[in-house]
Amino acid sequence: MSLVGIVLVSHSAEVASSVAAMAGALAGGGGTAPIAAAGGTEDGRFGTSAALIADAAAEVDQGAGVAVLADLGSAVLTVKALIAEGDQLPDGARLVDAPFAEGAVAALVTASAGADLDAVAAAATEAYEYRKV
Repeated sequence: MSLVGIVLVSHSAEVASSVAAMAGALAGGGGTAPIAAAGGTEDGRFGTSAALIADAAAEVDQGAGVAVLADLGSAVLTVKALIAEGDQLPDGARLVDAPFAEGAVAALVTASAGADLDAVAAAATEAYEYRKV
């Protein structure tokens, strides 16, 4: 069974990797949908890289779609540009409007249960409703 892949795009490689690791641990560890971090630039600086994002999307693509969550600013713009180009990301790749950490966990849990891309995107977006007080 093909699962929706998740890509986390951050200006920081450490942030993207840490959120991916946290989501994986909270989603149950092994047996989860594929998730990849695309943080920073190719030379390790803060920023975003279209090439790293495209590589991460290709890595997690199983044919069921790819949900891309971005932290802010140019990360969002870079993903939008890649989607607009149409040939840099796998078919079915979608930028999801969701909080970065909470949305990543919700997306990964939902994708790991075998849900389709619409359900994964909805679960991640619903994370905006999580209240802490």
